[in-house]
Amino acid sequence: MAGGLFALLDDVAALARIAAASVDDVGAAAGRASAKAAGVVVDDTAVTPQYLHGSAAERELPIIKQIAIGSLRNKLLFILPAAVLLGQFLPWLLPVILIFGGAFLAYEGAHKVHERLTGHATEAEEDVSAQGEFTPEHEKRTIANAVRTDFILSAEIMVIALKEVVSSDPDASIWMRAIVLAVVAVLITVLVYGVVALIVKMDDVGLHLAEKPSKGSQRVGLALVSAMPRLLAAISLIGTLAMLWVGGHIFLVSLYEIGGHDGLLEGTALGDALHAPYDLLHHWEEDVHHAIGGALGAVVGWLLNTVVSALVGLVVGFVIVYALRAFGIGAHHGGDHADEHADEHGGDHADDRAAAPAEQPGDGGVEDSPNR
Repeated sequence: MAGGLFALLDDVAALARIAAASVDDVGAAAGRASAKAAGVVVDDTAVTPQYLHGSAAERELPIIKQIAIGSLRNKLLFILPAAVLLGQFLPWLLPVILIFGGAFLAYEGAHKVHERLTGHATEAEEDVSAQGEFTPEHEKRTIANAVRTDFILSAEIMVIALKEVVSSDPDASIWMRAIVLAVVAVLITVLVYGVVALIVKMDDVGLHLAEKPSKGSQRVGLALVSAMPRLLAAISLIGTLAMLWVGGHIFLVSLYEIGGHDGLLEGTALGDALHAPYDLLHHWEEDVHHAIGGALGAVVGWLLNTVVSALVGLVVGFVIVYALRAFGIGAHHGGDHADEHADEHGGDHADDRAAAPAEQPGDGGVEDSPNR
């Protein structure tokens, strides 16, 4: 009996060691996968606060909570099963999917640059500014729009993470990949929306500290409040740059893999052409690294890769922007809304004038005053 008990305990200990090793493997794989998706995470963090513009202060955290729940649902219920099945049965399709994801990010970044250059505000910003604070119906629409946008970014994050898991451990089981992606989904969702919550409540914290009797607390509070607009502007700029950089980099690397070893077009003339751009950029990065040497050379080489990737993202994004404009899609948000509001208000005022009785000269009405 004692021997059987000790054998059972020994088996339990062995299972515990295996489980601990698996947890370590999952943690390490999730860490690597999350690092690879860091650029898209920055983009996701930068995009979300814009949906809260115009909401009442007491509704900001509930809105963030609902968007976060929607984001987690996107990742775990829809994207994760599809990504795991693709990685298991159609791994060659991952770079093709990433090309579309990279092109989407490049388009989003280029569209923001285009808005800045032309002075057109985004459709969401115009809608909010026209209505003031959110109504319950507008809040629902805003959350739905944010969750839809998050779906694209979440898909990008999950596919990048899966690609890292597949490349680092091709023999990993489908369950191991699913667990790693689930960990990545939860970690990134908590990180993104935790940071967003801190950002949007920073001014409230500042106001609370500014009302304290302590001079030090007041200075910190006023500094937080005054820094909020600059922080939001910086986040918007960083998000745009991240979209261009990550989008361009994903686009180049995915083309490289499609035309490279074990790629979909390996050995074909088209495959060689797709393989060449990033191969050349990678050689430039290595040449700069070796020419300068040391840590500085590595940083300068990385900066070269980053700048070129961002420029590629800008070019690809502008091609998509103007291609869509040629088909009348996504063009002149500001102009369209301005014309729409002008037509509505113009028609309303015309109806008012038609319904109002005509003023007679000299009847003492306010319209007769030359100062009005």
